[in-house]
Amino acid sequence: MAASLGNSSPTLQILCKKCKFPINPFFSFSHYNKSHNLDSFSSFSHPLTRSYCRRSTIRADSTNAVEPPRKYDFDLFTIGAGSGGVRASRFAANLGASVAICELPFATVSSDSTGGVGGTCVLRGCVPKKLLVYASKYSHEFEESCGFGWKYAAEPEHDWSTLIANKNAEIQRLTGIYKSTLKNAGVELIGGRGKIVDPHTVDVDGKLYSAKNILISVGGRPFIPDIPGSEYVIDSDAALDLPSKPKKIAIVGGGYIAVEFAGIFNGLKSDVHVFIRQKTVLRGFDEEIRDFVGEQMLLRGIEIHTEQSPQAIIKSSDGSLSLKTNKGTIDGFSHIMFATGRKPNTKNLGLESVGVKLKENGAIEVDEYSQTSVPSIWAVGDVTDRINLTPVALMEGGALAKTLFANKPTKPEYRAVPSAVFSQPPIGQVGLTEEQAIKEYGDVDVYTANFRPLKATLSGLPDRIFMKLIACAKTDKVLGLHICGEDSPEIMQGFAVAVKAGLTKADFDATVGIHPTAAEELVTMRTPTRKLRRTPSEGKTDSEFKAAAGV
Repeated sequence: MAASLGNSSPTLQILCKKCKFPINPFFSFSHYNKSHNLDSFSSFSHPLTRSYCRRSTIRADSTNAVEPPRKYDFDLFTIGAGSGGVRASRFAANLGASVAICELPFATVSSDSTGGVGGTCVLRGCVPKKLLVYASKYSHEFEESCGFGWKYAAEPEHDWSTLIANKNAEIQRLTGIYKSTLKNAGVELIGGRGKIVDPHTVDVDGKLYSAKNILISVGGRPFIPDIPGSEYVIDSDAALDLPSKPKKIAIVGGGYIAVEFAGIFNGLKSDVHVFIRQKTVLRGFDEEIRDFVGEQMLLRGIEIHTEQSPQAIIKSSDGSLSLKTNKGTIDGFSHIMFATGRKPNTKNLGLESVGVKLKENGAIEVDEYSQTSVPSIWAVGDVTDRINLTPVALMEGGALAKTLFANKPTKPEYRAVPSAVFSQPPIGQVGLTEEQAIKEYGDVDVYTANFRPLKATLSGLPDRIFMKLIACAKTDKVLGLHICGEDSPEIMQGFAVAVKAGLTKADFDATVGIHPTAAEELVTMRTPTRKLRRTPSEGKTDSEFKAAAGV
Protein backbone atom coordinates (compact mmCIF):
# COMPACT_ATOMS: atom_id res chain seq x y z
CA MET A 1 0.00 0.00 0.00
CA ALA A 2 2.79 2.40 0.92
CA ALA A 3 4.43 1.78 -2.41
CA SER A 4 1.13 2.17 -4.21
CA LEU A 5 0.45 5.52 -2.56
CA GLY A 6 4.03 6.62 -2.89
CA ASN A 7 3.98 6.12 -6.64
CA SER A 8 0.84 8.21 -7.03
CA SER A 9 0.65 11.89 -7.84
CA PRO A 10 1.54 14.38 -5.06
CA THR A 11 -1.89 15.96 -5.63
CA LEU A 12 -3.57 12.62 -4.97
CA GLN A 13 -1.49 12.12 -1.82
CA ILE A 14 -2.55 15.54 -0.53
CA LEU A 15 -6.17 14.75 -1.39
CA CYS A 16 -6.06 11.49 0.56
CA LYS A 17 -4.57 13.13 3.64
CA LYS A 18 -7.01 16.04 3.54
CA CYS A 19 -10.14 13.93 3.10
CA LYS A 20 -8.99 11.16 5.47
CA PHE A 21 -10.61 8.37 3.51
CA PRO A 22 -8.92 5.21 2.23
CA ILE A 23 -7.99 4.85 -1.42
CA ASN A 24 -8.73 1.97 -3.72
CA PRO A 25 -5.34 0.41 -4.65
CA PHE A 26 -6.70 -0.07 -8.17
CA PHE A 27 -7.61 3.58 -8.45
CA SER A 28 -5.48 5.11 -11.19
CA PHE A 29 -4.80 8.81 -11.05
CA SER A 30 -5.13 8.81 -14.82
CA HIS A 31 -8.86 8.28 -14.21
CA TYR A 32 -9.03 11.35 -12.02
CA ASN A 33 -10.47 14.32 -13.86
CA LYS A 34 -7.73 16.94 -13.88
CA SER A 35 -10.33 19.67 -14.04
CA HIS A 36 -11.20 18.87 -10.41
CA ASN A 37 -9.30 20.58 -7.63
CA LEU A 38 -9.09 20.14 -3.89
CA ASP A 39 -11.90 22.61 -3.30
CA SER A 40 -14.31 20.30 -5.10
CA PHE A 41 -13.67 17.66 -2.44
CA SER A 42 -13.99 19.95 0.56
CA SER A 43 -17.49 18.62 1.11
CA PHE A 44 -16.07 15.48 2.73
CA SER A 45 -15.58 17.44 5.94
CA HIS A 46 -19.27 18.39 6.22
CA PRO A 47 -21.68 15.82 7.70
CA LEU A 48 -24.37 16.59 5.13
CA THR A 49 -22.12 16.61 2.08
CA ARG A 50 -20.37 13.28 2.34
CA SER A 51 -19.42 12.32 -1.19
CA TYR A 52 -20.78 8.86 -1.73
CA CYS A 53 -18.18 6.08 -2.02
CA ARG A 54 -19.24 2.46 -2.48
CA ARG A 55 -17.32 -0.06 -0.45
CA SER A 56 -14.41 -0.20 -2.87
CA THR A 57 -11.88 0.87 -0.22
CA ILE A 58 -8.39 -0.41 0.57
CA ARG A 59 -6.73 -1.37 3.78
CA ALA A 60 -4.49 1.23 5.32
CA ASP A 61 -0.76 0.55 5.51
CA SER A 62 0.01 -1.80 8.37
CA THR A 63 2.22 0.92 9.82
CA ASN A 64 -0.63 3.47 9.74
CA ALA A 65 -2.52 3.99 13.02
CA VAL A 66 -5.75 4.97 11.25
CA GLU A 67 -8.43 2.29 11.67
CA PRO A 68 -9.88 0.81 8.47
CA PRO A 69 -13.44 1.92 7.73
CA ARG A 70 -16.27 -0.27 8.88
CA LYS A 71 -17.93 -2.31 6.15
CA TYR A 72 -21.73 -2.34 6.09
CA ASP A 73 -24.27 -4.65 4.52
CA PHE A 74 -26.02 -1.62 3.00
CA ASP A 75 -25.48 2.06 2.45
CA LEU A 76 -29.10 2.70 3.41
CA PHE A 77 -31.54 0.57 5.38
CA THR A 78 -35.12 1.84 5.38
CA ILE A 79 -37.70 0.80 7.96
CA GLY A 80 -41.16 1.22 6.46
CA ALA A 81 -42.17 0.87 2.80
CA GLY A 82 -44.68 3.69 2.60
CA SER A 83 -44.58 6.64 0.22
CA GLY A 84 -41.58 8.41 1.75
CA GLY A 85 -39.55 5.28 2.42
CA VAL A 86 -40.05 3.82 -1.04
CA ARG A 87 -39.21 7.15 -2.71
CA ALA A 88 -36.01 7.60 -0.69
CA SER A 89 -34.93 3.99 -1.21
CA ARG A 90 -35.58 3.97 -4.95
CA PHE A 91 -33.86 7.30 -5.54
CA ALA A 92 -30.89 6.25 -3.40
CA ALA A 93 -30.51 3.02 -5.38
CA ASN A 94 -30.68 4.94 -8.64
CA LEU A 95 -27.83 7.10 -7.34
CA GLY A 96 -25.70 3.99 -6.84
CA ALA A 97 -26.33 3.16 -3.20
CA SER A 98 -26.91 -0.35 -1.90
CA VAL A 99 -30.34 -0.24 -0.28
CA ALA A 100 -32.65 -2.51 1.69
CA ILE A 101 -36.15 -1.79 2.96
CA CYS A 102 -38.20 -3.80 5.45
CA GLU A 103 -41.97 -3.91 5.83
CA LEU A 104 -44.57 -5.85 7.78
CA PRO A 105 -46.99 -8.30 6.11
CA PHE A 106 -50.00 -6.82 4.30
CA ALA A 107 -53.32 -6.33 6.03
CA THR A 108 -56.20 -3.97 5.33
CA VAL A 109 -56.12 -2.84 8.98
CA SER A 110 -52.73 -1.86 10.40
CA SER A 111 -51.38 -3.14 13.71
CA ASP A 112 -48.08 -3.78 15.50
CA SER A 113 -47.65 -6.90 13.36
CA THR A 114 -49.22 -5.89 10.02
CA GLY A 115 -48.60 -3.19 7.44
CA GLY A 116 -47.85 -3.70 3.77
CA VAL A 117 -45.76 -2.28 0.93
CA GLY A 118 -47.29 1.02 -0.12
CA GLY A 119 -48.06 2.29 3.35
CA THR A 120 -51.06 4.22 4.59
CA CYS A 121 -51.78 6.14 1.39
CA VAL A 122 -52.01 3.14 -0.91
CA LEU A 123 -53.47 0.58 1.48
CA ARG A 124 -55.71 2.40 3.95
CA GLY A 125 -55.62 6.09 3.17
CA CYS A 126 -55.67 8.33 0.10
CA VAL A 127 -56.32 5.73 -2.60
CA PRO A 128 -59.03 3.52 -1.08
CA LYS A 129 -60.68 6.55 0.49
CA LYS A 130 -60.85 8.35 -2.86
CA LEU A 131 -62.34 5.24 -4.47
CA LEU A 132 -65.10 5.28 -1.85
CA VAL A 133 -65.58 9.01 -2.44
CA TYR A 134 -66.17 8.28 -6.14
CA ALA A 135 -68.69 5.59 -5.23
CA SER A 136 -70.59 7.86 -2.87
CA LYS A 137 -70.91 10.75 -5.35
CA TYR A 138 -73.16 8.80 -7.71
CA SER A 139 -76.22 9.21 -5.52
CA HIS A 140 -75.90 12.99 -5.75
CA GLU A 141 -75.35 12.75 -9.50
CA PHE A 142 -78.49 10.64 -9.87
CA GLU A 143 -80.40 13.46 -8.18
CA GLU A 144 -78.78 16.07 -10.41
CA SER A 145 -79.58 14.12 -13.57
CA CYS A 146 -83.34 14.40 -13.14
CA GLY A 147 -83.25 18.09 -14.01
CA PHE A 148 -81.45 17.16 -17.23
CA GLY A 149 -84.17 14.77 -18.36
CA TRP A 150 -82.98 11.47 -16.93
CA LYS A 151 -85.59 9.11 -15.52
CA TYR A 152 -85.12 5.83 -13.66
CA ALA A 153 -87.65 2.99 -13.67
CA ALA A 154 -86.43 2.01 -10.21
CA GLU A 155 -84.37 3.59 -7.47
CA PRO A 156 -80.66 2.81 -8.08
CA GLU A 157 -79.23 0.39 -5.53
CA HIS A 158 -75.69 0.15 -4.24
CA ASP A 159 -73.88 -3.11 -3.49
CA TRP A 160 -71.28 -2.53 -0.78
CA SER A 161 -69.58 -5.91 -1.22
CA THR A 162 -68.84 -5.20 -4.89
CA LEU A 163 -67.26 -1.86 -4.00
CA ILE A 164 -65.03 -3.33 -1.28
CA ALA A 165 -63.97 -6.30 -3.41
CA ASN A 166 -63.00 -4.05 -6.32
CA LYS A 167 -61.25 -1.63 -3.98
CA ASN A 168 -59.20 -4.45 -2.45
CA ALA A 169 -58.26 -5.75 -5.90
CA GLU A 170 -56.96 -2.32 -6.85
CA ILE A 171 -54.94 -2.11 -3.63
CA GLN A 172 -53.33 -5.47 -4.38
CA ARG A 173 -52.48 -4.27 -7.88
CA LEU A 174 -50.86 -1.10 -6.53
CA THR A 175 -48.84 -2.85 -3.84
CA GLY A 176 -47.57 -5.20 -6.56
CA ILE A 177 -46.44 -2.20 -8.59
CA TYR A 178 -44.59 -0.81 -5.57
CA LYS A 179 -42.79 -4.13 -5.08
CA SER A 180 -41.82 -4.25 -8.76
CA THR A 181 -40.57 -0.67 -8.62
CA LEU A 182 -38.30 -1.51 -5.70
CA LYS A 183 -37.03 -4.67 -7.38
CA ASN A 184 -36.30 -2.89 -10.66
CA ALA A 185 -34.34 -0.22 -8.79
CA GLY A 186 -32.22 -2.88 -7.10
CA VAL A 187 -33.66 -2.36 -3.62
CA GLU A 188 -33.77 -5.49 -1.46
CA LEU A 189 -37.21 -5.94 0.13
CA ILE A 190 -37.10 -7.71 3.49
CA GLY A 191 -40.30 -8.89 5.18
CA GLY A 192 -40.63 -8.36 8.91
CA ARG A 193 -40.58 -5.81 11.70
CA GLY A 194 -37.48 -3.66 11.93
CA LYS A 195 -35.98 -2.51 15.21
CA ILE A 196 -32.89 -0.36 15.64
CA VAL A 197 -30.17 -2.05 17.71
CA ASP A 198 -27.48 0.61 17.42
CA PRO A 199 -26.83 3.62 15.14
CA HIS A 200 -25.80 1.31 12.30
CA THR A 201 -27.71 -1.95 12.93
CA VAL A 202 -31.30 -3.03 12.36
CA ASP A 203 -32.86 -6.23 13.70
CA VAL A 204 -35.57 -7.69 11.46
CA ASP A 205 -37.27 -10.57 13.24
CA GLY A 206 -34.01 -11.76 14.76
CA LYS A 207 -31.69 -11.19 11.80
CA LEU A 208 -29.21 -8.32 11.98
CA TYR A 209 -28.38 -5.96 9.11
CA SER A 210 -25.75 -3.22 9.21
CA ALA A 211 -26.05 0.05 7.32
CA LYS A 212 -24.13 3.28 7.02
CA ASN A 213 -27.43 5.16 7.21
CA ILE A 214 -30.81 4.14 8.62
CA LEU A 215 -34.06 5.75 7.49
CA ILE A 216 -37.26 5.58 9.53
CA SER A 217 -40.45 6.03 7.51
CA VAL A 218 -43.03 4.06 9.45
CA GLY A 219 -45.84 6.61 9.25
CA GLY A 220 -48.69 6.84 11.74
CA ARG A 221 -51.82 5.08 12.87
CA PRO A 222 -55.33 6.14 13.96
CA PHE A 223 -55.65 7.13 17.61
CA ILE A 224 -58.69 6.18 19.69
CA PRO A 225 -59.10 7.72 23.17
CA ASP A 226 -59.33 5.29 26.06
CA ILE A 227 -62.92 5.72 27.23
CA PRO A 228 -65.46 3.14 28.44
CA GLY A 229 -66.68 1.06 25.51
CA SER A 230 -63.86 2.06 23.16
CA GLU A 231 -63.53 -1.60 22.15
CA TYR A 232 -66.74 -1.18 20.12
CA VAL A 233 -65.32 1.71 18.09
CA ILE A 234 -63.94 1.52 14.54
CA ASP A 235 -61.23 3.76 13.08
CA SER A 236 -60.54 4.90 9.52
CA ASP A 237 -58.67 1.67 8.71
CA ALA A 238 -61.66 -0.47 9.62
CA ALA A 239 -64.14 1.92 7.99
CA LEU A 240 -62.53 1.22 4.62
CA ASP A 241 -63.04 -2.53 4.93
CA LEU A 242 -66.33 -3.08 6.74
CA PRO A 243 -68.25 -6.30 5.92
CA SER A 244 -71.43 -4.26 5.47
CA LYS A 245 -72.42 -0.65 4.95
CA PRO A 246 -73.40 1.23 8.13
CA LYS A 247 -77.10 1.94 8.55
CA LYS A 248 -76.56 4.67 11.11
CA ILE A 249 -73.08 5.86 12.00
CA ALA A 250 -71.68 8.29 14.54
CA ILE A 251 -68.39 9.88 13.52
CA VAL A 252 -66.49 11.49 16.38
CA GLY A 253 -64.09 14.16 15.18
CA GLY A 254 -64.12 17.29 13.08
CA GLY A 255 -60.90 17.02 11.10
CA TYR A 256 -60.51 16.16 7.44
CA ILE A 257 -60.75 12.40 8.00
CA ALA A 258 -64.06 12.76 9.84
CA VAL A 259 -65.48 15.16 7.27
CA GLU A 260 -64.45 12.93 4.35
CA PHE A 261 -66.01 9.79 5.82
CA ALA A 262 -69.16 11.73 6.71
CA GLY A 263 -69.50 12.56 3.01
CA ILE A 264 -68.76 8.99 1.95
CA PHE A 265 -71.37 7.35 4.16
CA ASN A 266 -73.92 10.10 3.55
CA GLY A 267 -73.54 9.60 -0.19
CA LEU A 268 -74.03 5.86 0.26
CA LYS A 269 -77.31 6.62 2.06
CA SER A 270 -76.25 5.91 5.63
CA ASP A 271 -77.70 8.05 8.43
CA VAL A 272 -74.66 10.12 9.45
CA HIS A 273 -74.08 12.02 12.70
CA VAL A 274 -70.86 13.97 13.32
CA PHE A 275 -69.81 14.91 16.85
CA ILE A 276 -67.29 17.74 17.28
CA ARG A 277 -65.86 19.60 20.26
CA GLN A 278 -65.92 22.97 18.55
CA LYS A 279 -68.67 24.98 16.89
CA THR A 280 -67.72 23.96 13.37
CA VAL A 281 -65.57 21.42 11.52
CA LEU A 282 -61.99 21.58 10.21
CA ARG A 283 -60.02 23.41 12.85
CA GLY A 284 -56.97 25.08 11.29
CA PHE A 285 -58.64 25.78 7.94
CA ASP A 286 -59.75 29.19 6.77
CA GLU A 287 -62.72 30.30 8.88
CA GLU A 288 -65.02 31.09 5.95
CA ILE A 289 -64.25 27.73 4.37
CA ARG A 290 -65.09 26.02 7.67
CA ASP A 291 -68.45 27.75 7.86
CA PHE A 292 -69.28 27.11 4.20
CA VAL A 293 -68.51 23.38 4.15
CA GLY A 294 -70.41 22.94 7.41
CA GLU A 295 -73.48 24.53 5.84
CA GLN A 296 -73.19 22.33 2.76
CA MET A 297 -72.91 19.20 4.91
CA LEU A 298 -76.12 20.13 6.71
CA LEU A 299 -77.91 20.72 3.39
CA ARG A 300 -76.96 17.19 2.30
CA GLY A 301 -78.52 15.67 5.40
CA ILE A 302 -75.51 15.19 7.68
CA GLU A 303 -76.30 16.00 11.32
CA ILE A 304 -73.53 17.87 13.14
CA HIS A 305 -73.55 17.82 16.94
CA THR A 306 -71.38 20.70 18.13
CA GLU A 307 -69.45 21.25 21.37
CA GLN A 308 -69.75 17.63 22.39
CA SER A 309 -67.05 15.38 23.85
CA PRO A 310 -67.46 11.58 23.92
CA GLN A 311 -67.61 10.00 27.36
CA ALA A 312 -68.65 6.40 26.75
CA ILE A 313 -70.00 3.89 24.23
CA ILE A 314 -72.69 1.48 25.36
CA LYS A 315 -73.62 -1.70 23.51
CA SER A 316 -77.23 -2.87 23.79
CA SER A 317 -78.47 -6.45 23.81
CA ASP A 318 -79.64 -6.08 20.20
CA GLY A 319 -76.11 -5.13 19.14
CA SER A 320 -76.82 -1.44 18.57
CA LEU A 321 -74.52 1.20 20.02
CA SER A 322 -75.17 4.35 22.01
CA LEU A 323 -72.84 7.34 22.27
CA LYS A 324 -72.78 9.24 25.53
CA THR A 325 -71.38 12.78 25.43
CA ASN A 326 -71.25 15.72 27.81
CA LYS A 327 -74.65 16.79 26.43
CA GLY A 328 -76.53 13.50 26.54
CA THR A 329 -76.85 10.09 24.87
CA ILE A 330 -77.92 9.18 21.34
CA ASP A 331 -78.96 5.59 20.64
CA GLY A 332 -79.37 3.27 17.71
CA PHE A 333 -76.02 3.42 15.92
CA SER A 334 -74.86 0.42 13.91
CA HIS A 335 -71.31 1.82 13.94
CA ILE A 336 -69.37 4.42 15.90
CA MET A 337 -66.21 5.70 14.24
CA PHE A 338 -63.51 7.74 15.94
CA ALA A 339 -61.53 10.10 13.69
CA THR A 340 -59.75 11.90 16.49
CA GLY A 341 -56.27 12.10 15.07
CA ARG A 342 -53.28 9.90 14.31
CA LYS A 343 -50.14 9.02 16.25
CA PRO A 344 -46.64 8.27 14.89
CA ASN A 345 -45.68 4.58 14.79
CA THR A 346 -42.57 4.98 16.95
CA LYS A 347 -43.43 2.41 19.59
CA ASN A 348 -41.02 -0.55 19.94
CA LEU A 349 -38.57 0.72 17.31
CA GLY A 350 -35.67 0.97 19.76
CA LEU A 351 -35.35 4.71 19.20
CA GLU A 352 -34.92 5.80 22.81
CA SER A 353 -32.24 3.19 23.47
CA VAL A 354 -30.01 4.60 20.71
CA GLY A 355 -30.64 8.24 21.61
CA VAL A 356 -33.14 9.36 18.96
CA LYS A 357 -35.09 12.30 20.38
CA LEU A 358 -38.88 12.24 20.20
CA LYS A 359 -41.51 14.96 20.52
CA GLU A 360 -44.19 14.81 23.20
CA ASN A 361 -46.60 13.10 20.82
CA GLY A 362 -44.05 10.42 19.93
CA ALA A 363 -43.00 11.93 16.59
CA ILE A 364 -39.31 11.89 15.70
CA GLU A 365 -37.44 15.18 15.97
CA VAL A 366 -35.49 15.99 12.81
CA ASP A 367 -33.55 18.95 11.48
CA GLU A 368 -34.22 20.69 8.19
CA TYR A 369 -32.45 17.87 6.32
CA SER A 370 -34.52 15.12 8.03
CA GLN A 371 -31.60 14.07 10.24
CA THR A 372 -32.40 12.89 13.77
CA SER A 373 -30.35 13.50 16.92
CA VAL A 374 -28.29 10.44 15.92
CA PRO A 375 -26.20 11.44 12.85
CA SER A 376 -26.60 8.12 11.01
CA ILE A 377 -30.38 7.91 11.52
CA TRP A 378 -32.88 9.86 9.43
CA ALA A 379 -36.68 10.11 9.26
CA VAL A 380 -39.27 11.27 6.71
CA GLY A 381 -43.04 11.32 6.39
CA ASP A 382 -45.80 11.28 8.99
CA VAL A 383 -43.52 9.79 11.65
CA THR A 384 -41.90 13.24 11.91
CA ASP A 385 -45.27 15.06 12.15
CA ARG A 386 -44.30 17.96 9.93
CA ILE A 387 -46.93 18.25 7.19
CA ASN A 388 -48.66 14.89 7.06
CA LEU A 389 -49.44 14.60 3.37
CA THR A 390 -48.30 11.93 0.92
CA PRO A 391 -46.77 14.36 -1.61
CA VAL A 392 -44.80 15.95 1.24
CA ALA A 393 -43.43 12.55 2.28
CA LEU A 394 -42.42 11.95 -1.34
CA MET A 395 -40.65 15.31 -1.40
CA GLU A 396 -38.84 14.57 1.86
CA GLY A 397 -37.75 11.13 0.64
CA GLY A 398 -36.38 12.51 -2.61
CA ALA A 399 -34.55 15.31 -0.81
CA LEU A 400 -32.95 12.83 1.59
CA ALA A 401 -31.62 10.67 -1.25
CA LYS A 402 -29.97 13.73 -2.80
CA THR A 403 -28.50 14.76 0.55
CA LEU A 404 -26.96 11.36 1.26
CA PHE A 405 -25.97 10.04 -2.14
CA ALA A 406 -25.83 12.87 -4.67
CA ASN A 407 -23.47 15.13 -2.70
CA LYS A 408 -26.29 17.69 -2.84
CA PRO A 409 -27.68 18.65 0.58
CA THR A 410 -31.36 19.35 -0.06
CA LYS A 411 -33.96 20.79 2.30
CA PRO A 412 -37.62 19.94 1.70
CA GLU A 413 -39.53 23.08 0.67
CA TYR A 414 -42.69 23.56 2.72
CA ARG A 415 -43.76 26.94 1.38
CA ALA A 416 -47.12 26.98 -0.41
CA VAL A 417 -47.89 23.27 -0.11
CA PRO A 418 -51.36 22.70 -1.61
CA SER A 419 -53.83 20.30 -0.03
CA ALA A 420 -57.36 19.03 -0.44
CA VAL A 421 -60.19 17.66 1.63
CA PHE A 422 -62.32 15.18 -0.31
CA SER A 423 -65.44 16.18 1.53
CA GLN A 424 -68.73 16.66 -0.27
CA PRO A 425 -68.36 19.27 -1.60
CA PRO A 426 -64.54 19.05 -1.66
CA ILE A 427 -62.02 21.69 -0.61
CA GLY A 428 -58.81 22.82 -2.30
CA GLN A 429 -56.36 25.25 -0.75
CA VAL A 430 -52.84 26.62 -1.00
CA GLY A 431 -50.93 29.22 0.97
CA LEU A 432 -52.15 31.18 3.97
CA THR A 433 -55.57 31.43 5.53
CA GLU A 434 -56.94 34.92 6.08
CA GLU A 435 -56.08 34.68 9.77
CA GLN A 436 -52.50 33.62 9.05
CA ALA A 437 -52.05 36.29 6.39
CA ILE A 438 -53.11 39.04 8.80
CA LYS A 439 -50.64 37.84 11.43
CA GLU A 440 -47.82 37.58 8.91
CA TYR A 441 -48.39 40.63 6.73
CA GLY A 442 -50.85 42.88 8.55
CA ASP A 443 -52.37 44.59 5.52
CA VAL A 444 -54.25 42.25 3.20
CA ASP A 445 -56.97 42.43 0.58
CA VAL A 446 -59.54 39.65 0.57
CA TYR A 447 -61.58 38.70 -2.51
CA THR A 448 -64.49 36.27 -2.19
CA ALA A 449 -67.19 34.79 -4.40
CA ASN A 450 -70.16 32.66 -3.40
CA PHE A 451 -72.23 31.53 -6.34
CA ARG A 452 -74.48 28.86 -7.77
CA PRO A 453 -72.66 26.78 -10.39
CA LEU A 454 -74.18 26.42 -13.85
CA LYS A 455 -74.94 22.75 -13.30
CA ALA A 456 -77.15 23.55 -10.31
CA THR A 457 -79.40 25.83 -12.37
CA LEU A 458 -81.01 22.77 -13.96
CA SER A 459 -80.49 20.20 -11.23
CA GLY A 460 -82.49 22.30 -8.79
CA LEU A 461 -80.21 21.25 -5.92
CA PRO A 462 -78.89 23.82 -3.41
CA ASP A 463 -75.24 23.35 -4.46
CA ARG A 464 -72.98 26.40 -4.29
CA ILE A 465 -69.27 27.20 -4.67
CA PHE A 466 -67.20 29.45 -2.42
CA MET A 467 -63.88 30.94 -3.55
CA LYS A 468 -61.42 33.12 -1.70
CA LEU A 469 -58.23 34.91 -2.74
CA ILE A 470 -55.98 36.68 -0.23
CA ALA A 471 -53.40 39.22 -1.45
CA CYS A 472 -50.77 41.31 0.32
CA ALA A 473 -51.91 44.95 0.11
CA LYS A 474 -48.34 46.25 -0.11
CA THR A 475 -46.86 43.90 -2.71
CA ASP A 476 -50.02 42.61 -4.46
CA LYS A 477 -48.62 39.08 -4.07
CA VAL A 478 -51.25 36.34 -3.80
CA LEU A 479 -50.81 34.78 -0.36
CA GLY A 480 -53.58 32.20 -0.31
CA LEU A 481 -56.36 30.57 -2.33
CA HIS A 482 -59.27 28.60 -0.90
CA ILE A 483 -62.12 26.88 -2.76
CA CYS A 484 -65.02 24.74 -1.61
CA GLY A 485 -67.12 23.26 -4.38
CA GLU A 486 -67.16 20.62 -7.09
CA ASP A 487 -63.72 19.91 -8.62
CA SER A 488 -61.94 22.21 -6.14
CA PRO A 489 -58.86 19.96 -5.73
CA GLU A 490 -58.39 19.68 -9.51
CA ILE A 491 -58.70 23.45 -9.89
CA MET A 492 -56.30 24.12 -7.03
CA GLN A 493 -53.47 21.96 -8.35
CA GLY A 494 -52.99 24.31 -11.28
CA PHE A 495 -53.35 27.52 -9.30
CA ALA A 496 -50.89 26.22 -6.68
CA VAL A 497 -48.14 26.70 -9.26
CA ALA A 498 -49.05 30.38 -9.49
CA VAL A 499 -48.99 30.88 -5.72
CA LYS A 500 -45.72 28.97 -5.40
CA ALA A 501 -44.21 31.15 -8.13
CA GLY A 502 -45.17 34.29 -6.22
CA LEU A 503 -47.55 35.72 -8.81
CA THR A 504 -49.51 38.86 -8.00
CA LYS A 505 -53.18 39.71 -8.13
CA ALA A 506 -52.38 41.77 -11.24
CA ASP A 507 -51.01 38.59 -12.87
CA PHE A 508 -54.29 36.85 -12.10
CA ASP A 509 -56.27 39.79 -13.49
CA ALA A 510 -54.23 39.73 -16.69
CA THR A 511 -55.05 36.06 -17.30
CA VAL A 512 -57.91 35.24 -19.65
CA GLY A 513 -60.47 32.91 -18.11
CA ILE A 514 -61.98 29.76 -19.59
CA HIS A 515 -65.74 30.10 -19.98
CA PRO A 516 -67.99 28.69 -18.73
CA THR A 517 -66.08 27.26 -15.75
CA ALA A 518 -66.05 27.78 -12.02
CA ALA A 519 -62.28 28.29 -12.10
CA GLU A 520 -62.54 31.45 -14.20
CA GLU A 521 -63.87 33.24 -11.12
CA LEU A 522 -60.33 33.28 -9.69
CA VAL A 523 -59.12 35.48 -12.56
CA THR A 524 -62.20 37.70 -12.78
CA MET A 525 -62.62 38.88 -9.17
CA ARG A 526 -61.79 42.59 -9.32
CA THR A 527 -63.22 44.26 -6.23
CA PRO A 528 -61.99 43.26 -2.75
CA THR A 529 -64.68 42.02 -0.39
CA ARG A 530 -62.73 43.70 2.40
CA LYS A 531 -59.46 45.54 2.89
CA LEU A 532 -57.80 44.78 6.20
CA ARG A 533 -55.17 47.15 7.54
CA ARG A 534 -53.55 46.00 10.75
CA THR A 535 -50.15 46.02 12.41
CA PRO A 536 -48.43 42.66 11.88
CA SER A 537 -47.64 40.54 14.91
CA GLU A 538 -44.32 41.08 16.63
CA GLY A 539 -41.75 38.63 15.27
CA LYS A 540 -42.29 35.90 12.74
CA THR A 541 -45.05 33.37 13.20
CA ASP A 542 -45.27 29.85 11.83
CA SER A 543 -47.47 30.63 8.88
CA GLU A 544 -47.26 27.28 7.12
CA PHE A 545 -50.62 25.61 6.99
CA LYS A 546 -51.02 22.28 8.70
CA ALA A 547 -54.42 20.61 8.54
CA ALA A 548 -55.58 19.13 11.82
CA ALA A 549 -56.62 15.50 11.60
CA GLY A 550 -58.35 15.59 15.00
CA VAL A 551 -61.09 17.65 16.60
